Amino acid sequence: MAACILIADDDAVARRLVENMVQKCGYETVVVESGDAAIAALTAPDAPAIDGVILDLVMPGLDGLGVLAKIREAGLSVPVIVQTAHGGIDNVISAMRAGAADFVVKPVGLERLQVSLRNALNTSALKGELQRIRHSREGRLTFSDIITRAEAMAPVMRAAQKAANSSIPVLIEGESGVGKEMFARAIHGSGERKAKPFVAVNCGAIPDNLVESILFGHEKGAFTGATERHTGKFVEAHGGTLFLDEVSELPLTAQVKLLRALQEGAVEAVGGRKPVKVDVRIVSATNRKLLERVKQGHFREDLFYRLHVLPLTVPSLRARREDVPHLLRHFLARFAAEENRPITGISGEAVAHLAQLDWPGNIRQLENAVYRAVVMSDGDQLGLADFPLLTTQPHGATDIPTAPLILEPIAAPSVVSGSEIPIAPLPLAGNLSMLTPTGDVRPLEDMESEIIRFAISHYRGQMSEVARRLKIGRSTLYRKLDEAGVPGHGGKSGEETH
Repeated sequence: MAACILIADDDAVARRLVENMVQKCGYETVVVESGDAAIAALTAPDAPAIDGVILDLVMPGLDGLGVLAKIREAGLSVPVIVQTAHGGIDNVISAMRAGAADFVVKPVGLERLQVSLRNALNTSALKGELQRIRHSREGRLTFSDIITRAEAMAPVMRAAQKAANSSIPVLIEGESGVGKEMFARAIHGSGERKAKPFVAVNCGAIPDNLVESILFGHEKGAFTGATERHTGKFVEAHGGTLFLDEVSELPLTAQVKLLRALQEGAVEAVGGRKPVKVDVRIVSATNRKLLERVKQGHFREDLFYRLHVLPLTVPSLRARREDVPHLLRHFLARFAAEENRPITGISGEAVAHLAQLDWPGNIRQLENAVYRAVVMSDGDQLGLADFPLLTTQPHGATDIPTAPLILEPIAAPSVVSGSEIPIAPLPLAGNLSMLTPTGDVRPLEDMESEIIRFAISHYRGQMSEVARRLKIGRSTLYRKLDEAGVPGHGGKSGEETH
């Protein structure tokens, strides 16, 4: 899914010219005619997510400097490129002091605009990653720090945001690497307890004989090796949030004491004489189906219902493939800066391939793949060859020889697309086999599926453009994708939300 650029200009001709150039660079566009409309597009609760703004400095009503001021007041971090017909140094200084990321003079050229957009988005991605790391360390992570545009994530985000405003116990389920702890930190950082401690405990990494001591504490001399008093994680998290990661791995003996602590709001240290009252909000997580653990006798049913008050299931990365390009942009910006590598982008071929993979390790696997590629790459742009462990044939691809039909080439933009960080041009032609290996004509639906797959790859996953070029409606396109099982689109959840 391409990045979305908001264009604000009161001149209809200039507005259309800039819109065409931005689309040629591979981005989606939202166009408005005034400063007030620009602010509305940026702040409306149901508005599409905006990744960057091209803002005319001189407009009637709320002008460009006024828009920059309101963006700053609203606390928005979207990068803004200011353009005007008056390129005086005073205008430049005023715009940059007001928070603009760059300044261009009308009429701006295509190459200049492309470079400006690419630099602005990459800088914004790096700032976002640094802010996310800082917020995580300071316990101030919020839902705005979670990178997602997928429709599949929308109901989970809404439920988690509602949960953040209360002390309701939350159980987060999902595969390993989907970001369960980030959700837990966002719930804590968005609620009333954000100024209090966030204490994370990996229940699967604690030896069975130390679980009670670590969770509830112990007194000096309570057992061999207890040379000093330990308060325990519950007391450490008093007033804040206790995150029990991999809670399904707790031994049954510890589950009994955990249930009692949750029921009574008090914990008793090992070797202690009286319980200690604690005020703790519980958020737990597991990569297993906890109800199945209950049925198997490995997890107490009464404790399950104590934790399973508000369940959240975080979708796997393969269920929200449209998030892959955005995650790639952020990971690349961070690792290139950390490793001091002058890498400016990822090729379109690599982005298309990575978006089609199943990612059994989810976001953690994607992050590590980008990290390795940045360290090992010899060029200034990552390509498919920089992901050697992931370059197997994508699921669902066909390799049927004989009787090729050459698809007519479609002219590609003269510049690389910035929406995929940026991307290199894809091959302009594909081969369509008409016959099966046994010499029979292939079914029409098989060939249609292959044509659609080629179009998705050719247009870098921009589904609106794919539907337009194939001369079918978007709803028809998604229906055919679902029927054919074409990988990499995620069904309706893969539709652009910009």
